[in-house]
Amino acid sequence: MSIDYKKEFFDREYTAREAYGRVWKYARKYRFRIVVGIVCGMLTAGTLLPLFQVIQPTLEKVSANEQAAVQTSEPEVGIIAQPEAGAQVQAPAPKKHGLAKKMDEAAKLPSWYPKAEKIARKLGIELQDESGAMGGALVLMAIVIIPFVAFVRLGLIFLNQYCLTWSASKVVADLRVDILKHIQRQSVQFHGRIDVGQLMSRATGDPQIVQSIIQTMLSELARAPFEIAVSVGFIIWFAIANHQLPTLAVIFIGMPAFMLPVVSLGKMIRKWSRRTLERSSVVGSRIHEILTCVRVVKAYDTEDFENEKYETVNRTLFKTTMRAVRWGLLVGPTVETIGIVLICAFLVYCFAAHVTLANVIPMIAPLLLIYKPLKQMANLQVQIETAQASLQRIWSILDVNMELPEKPDAKEKTSFDGKIVFDDVCFRYDTADHDAVSHASFEIGRGKMVAVVGGTGSGKTTMSGLLARFYDPSSGRVTMDGTDLRDLRIADLRRLVGSVQQETILFNDTIEENIRYGTPNATHEQVVAAAKLANAHEFIMAQPEGYSRLAGEKGFALSGGERQRIAIARAILRNPPILILDEATSALDTVTEKLVQDALTNLMQNRTVFAIAHRLSTIRDADLILVMEHGEIVERGTHDELYAANGVYRRLCDMQHQK
Repeated sequence: MSIDYKKEFFDREYTAREAYGRVWKYARKYRFRIVVGIVCGMLTAGTLLPLFQVIQPTLEKVSANEQAAVQTSEPEVGIIAQPEAGAQVQAPAPKKHGLAKKMDEAAKLPSWYPKAEKIARKLGIELQDESGAMGGALVLMAIVIIPFVAFVRLGLIFLNQYCLTWSASKVVADLRVDILKHIQRQSVQFHGRIDVGQLMSRATGDPQIVQSIIQTMLSELARAPFEIAVSVGFIIWFAIANHQLPTLAVIFIGMPAFMLPVVSLGKMIRKWSRRTLERSSVVGSRIHEILTCVRVVKAYDTEDFENEKYETVNRTLFKTTMRAVRWGLLVGPTVETIGIVLICAFLVYCFAAHVTLANVIPMIAPLLLIYKPLKQMANLQVQIETAQASLQRIWSILDVNMELPEKPDAKEKTSFDGKIVFDDVCFRYDTADHDAVSHASFEIGRGKMVAVVGGTGSGKTTMSGLLARFYDPSSGRVTMDGTDLRDLRIADLRRLVGSVQQETILFNDTIEENIRYGTPNATHEQVVAAAKLANAHEFIMAQPEGYSRLAGEKGFALSGGERQRIAIARAILRNPPILILDEATSALDTVTEKLVQDALTNLMQNRTVFAIAHRLSTIRDADLILVMEHGEIVERGTHDELYAANGVYRRLCDMQHQK
């Protein structure tokens, strides 16, 4: 059994510039913290300079003093004149050995060293003895300079990571909100075409991946490049100051080799990272589908079958993940191996060119220090490729545009006063090859009830969706009081039209909050009154928790009839002038149906009702009944007129023994 990811209809490719350029649009509102983090990262790199500057002077001083000590310990060969008896001998002034003096002049101390020496002398610390030895300098470095630099570096790294992590978290939080808002703005057609599990993965999983990556990427990008720049800059300065240009040329010929594995492996990393994300969304989709349909799974005893399908998806995800991991893990060791080879080759060159130790180590030390940031930059490439795959999925969902447009000058409408008119309305779904509704024309007067009947797929629910403006007609128009629904503010239209759907969905909240949903300012007394009208109050109060009882996921803690009555109570509380009842009583038993029908009869007084029903007993008193087949209205009239016509409606009634 093979299960693979299928791209959504809106998926597209984005270049790295497009993908990351749009991230900046979210990040720029937090640019102050980002700039602070970047500056701290740059200053972190600057803390390396004092350490680089003391390497050569220290080495040359140590070398000079060792050679001077060796030469002064050897007696001078030759005749030594003896002084006459009683003559006073004046000891010559101490004089540095010529080699020591020469080395002392060659060892150029960093510009800040005299100031450090002056401060140390005030504290009673002598950094140089009479021979110019720098033993004290090494002590100063060990107990003052290095700890001071380390603490400064610690503070800068903390500020760097905190500011950038805070900014990255805010960016991703904004991204999540925008994704949810954008998804909710899309039309019902969009939600009918997309897999909910895939959508959840894009809305929650992908931003989470981007969050963890952005935190690392911004932090490393703020430090690693500048550490490399400082180290490379010092190498260039040192090579020029010490006439080591040939050595510098050798270094810069070898350095690009560090990035070869990053460039060559980057494409494969991006490819398999994207496939990992795609298959991960399939895993989420399977879990969502199984849990949503758990009653069907249990009813048909297909747990083992579903487990096998899920294991197949999981195995596929594991294989894809490991391929991405293998390519990613190759980058670091490859860079490390190339680095070791290049350093060894550099040492061989220095030996062959007779470059002194004091002139080699100051150039090798920065090279060794930039190894870590270079490796971080190599790993950063892996993260960039992975993030780009996530960003492509995020921007794809944010760039899809299937929302119903609202005109900038849309009209306000606070009441329904006259009639609703369907004027030669046609509608076709994007994925269909024929119209779901074809040339529908009729009127719904204020306070009237219009019912629609027909077989499955005849277009009844689509018609109600056009009335609520879940869809816009492909041709023709739907008007309310003479105004096209497309010219009205969507929020105003939603307040005027309430609905009770065939599939009753409740939130995992209390019964009271489910009834209050859509009318947040309703009081408890109003909620109870609506529940009583829907004949829901008795079963609600039959439980100890009463209105505080949790409805469960999608209302699974309640029976089908109880869920339906809660939904009707919700519509009653909202009290819209226009009601859409899509099989509103289909889940009720005979006794409850009669009670709810009585409540709906009271509710429908002075209100306009558009009802869809398979149970024809619920629409016998409708002012107009429309009979639909294959998207067309084939019959219209009252119950008595249609039954007498002996057509489609009569056959439906006879099948249900309604006459």
